This record gives sequence, C-alpha cells and structure tokens, in this order.
Amino acid sequence: MNICIPKERRDSEYRVGLTPAGVQLLAQAGHTCYIEHDAGVGSGFSDYDYQKAGGQIVYSGEEVYGRADLLLKVGRPIEKEFECMRPGSTIAGFLHLAAGRADRVELLLEKKITAIGYEIIREDDGQMPVLTPLSQLGGRMVPQVAATLAQNNHGGKGILLGGVPGVPPAEVVILGGGTAGTAAARNFLGIGASVYILDRDLNRLRELDRHFRGRVVTMISHGFNIRKVCQFADVLVGAVLVPGERTPILVDRETVKGMRPRSVIVDLSIDQGGCAETSRPTTHSDPTYVEEGVIHYCVPNMTGVLGRTATHTLGNASWLFIRQMAAMGIEAALDAIPALRRGLYTRQGEIVHPYLQDALKGRRQS
Repeated sequence: MNICIPKERRDSEYRVGLTPAGVQLLAQAGHTCYIEHDAGVGSGFSDYDYQKAGGQIVYSGEEVYGRADLLLKVGRPIEKEFECMRPGSTIAGFLHLAAGRADRVELLLEKKITAIGYEIIREDDGQMPVLTPLSQLGGRMVPQVAATLAQNNHGGKGILLGGVPGVPPAEVVILGGGTAGTAAARNFLGIGASVYILDRDLNRLRELDRHFRGRVVTMISHGFNIRKVCQFADVLVGAVLVPGERTPILVDRETVKGMRPRSVIVDLSIDQGGCAETSRPTTHSDPTYVEEGVIHYCVPNMTGVLGRTATHTLGNASWLFIRQMAAMGIEAALDAIPALRRGLYTRQGEIVHPYLQDALKGRRQS
C-alpha cells in the first residue's frame, strides 16, 4: 500500500500525520511511505529522519497526494489539497466535515474518496480513542492561553488568574464537563483560579465533584445558569462536543454582551462550529478579536503550535487503526473494525455519516 504523509498547509500548523517511528514500522511491513519535503520540521523531524526510517521524500503536494492509497493528515485539507486527491483514495485526519464547506464534501463524493474522521472514531462503549488524547492536550493548553490574554498587553483586564494573598483569583467558567473541560479545569485549579463547570449530565457533575474533591463548583447547564455565570466570568471556556455534529449555540449574543468588559472567551469547540453565537474561526497568526467588548480566541487547530507533543499524542492514539488499515486493506479493515467504521464520513464517494447527510442536504437547499 502507498501511504502518504503531506505537509500541513493551514496557518501555524506544525503537526504531522505520522512520526518516523510509524513510517519505520510500516516500511518493515512492506508498505511504501511517501513523505512530503519538510512535512515533519514543525514537529522536530527532518527529511533524513524519515529516510532513515525507510520513507521516500517527495517534493510537491501534487505528488504526495497523487501517489496515495492512504493519506494521513492532521487537519481538514484546504481547497487545493482536495483538488489534488487521487480518485478512489482514502484520507484520515481530524476532518470535521460537519462544520466544513459543502463544495469540499461534494468534491470528495465526485472523486469517490473514503474519508475517515479521527474525531468520530468511536468504540462500542462510547470512548473516542483518537479524539480523547488530543482533547486532553487542548484542554491543558487553555489556561496558558487564557492567562496570556488576561494580560494588559494582550487587551485583557490585567489580572493574574490565580490571584495573590489579598487579591481574589479569576472566575473561570467551563461549559462542558467532558475530556477537554476536565483537563482545562485541572490546570486552572493548578494555577489557583476559581473554577465553575456546567454540564447537562447530572451524573457527570457528580463524578467531577468526586474527582476534584469539591474544589470546583458544578452546575447544570441550561440557559438560566449559563447567563448567570457569564455575568461574572473573567474567562469562559467552550468545551462542548457532540461528536460528528455541529456544536449547539449555548451562549447567545445578548449573554456575551452582558459579560464583563475585556473578559475572555476561549471557544475550544470552534472546530465544530463553536458554542457562542459570537464565535468565528481565527488563526494563530491573528488569534483574537473583540466582539461586544469581550476578547474571543477561536483557533480551530489550537494544538497545532504544540507540534512535537501533539504529533506524538496523535501517533499514540491513531497507530492501531493505521496499522490495521495497512495490514488488512482499507475495505477489509472497515468491515472488521466497528470503531473505525463509525469514523466514516464518506465511503467510496457515498456519504455514510447520517448528520453529514442532513447537513449537506440543508446546505444544498439553502
């Protein structure tokens, strides 16, 4: 099988789809791995590292896409990448097609591409084996981002999130008590912030109360409570996830307008559309904007600037599925492995994910 690793082309995206260690294992199993020139530089891997592992370096995106039976990406491709895909090939990565453009999905269908979203691979027990570790990483990154944005020189109020004796800590509100929200809460607590977690699942709130030994305030997530906590939040974190679907809007514009001036929203769910009405995607080059007097940070590839850590994290999580697809063949692996099959958006040019079908139908009608 020809397994190809392109260079990521989105702004400030330093991750890469496979490490040299993964290439070595695939090459030893008899597969041919093509790596685009400098694809791994942001993660600390040189072309020589990949060559030493048994990979072959190619010098254009057209070639790496044109040779691929299986294309290992990190983020959703940009327009030119969609155009370069070889008909009948398979792409795997964090594709988030439910929040993407309809014409890109149409191109996948036209080229009969099989598209596997790491973010929707799901085990029988509901666990998300590839998404979960990256969500942990993103959640742990949020406090350092929020702490920076709270500084005066970044437009913030000029507050230290953990406070000091005689000066209270910042009030941090986290919407969503899942993997990312829990990881964020852990690190916010570690720097001394006052943390509130809202979730619609009362059992999950009980688990969080036990996990944090009562050090976080837990509240049921509904409109009244969300509006209430937003009024005093110094930092609001959107950590809401509905796998494969567009994130619901939980914070409307009026609620944002009622927040304290120069407070901060970090919308982790922006890769699925965002949970605040005022959220829109930004980039690491221009990560923030001010709407209704509130600083918004809405970078979809947030962990893209943690190239080394994020690439190793992704490799650990995705390797089992990559190995199985390479060993069994794509179609056989999809038939044999239910978790992988649940990760399908399209299969040989047909939409198989129900929400994507509904979303695309709505876009066509509009």
